[in-house]
Amino acid sequence: MKLIRSYASWRKYRETCSELNRLSERELSDIGMVRSDIPFAARRAL
Repeated sequence: MKLIRSYASWRKYRETCSELNRLSERELSDIGMVRSDIPFAARRAL
C-alpha cells in the first residue's frame, strides 16, 4: 500500500511541476513565483 501512495504522490508532484512549467514568466510572476520555486511549490501541494 505504501508503494501505491508513494507512486501517487510522485505522479501528483510531476503533474504539478509540468503544469507550472507551462506558465510564462509573466504568469508565474502574477502568482508570486519564479521558476526556481516550482519544485518547492509542487512538494507543498502533496
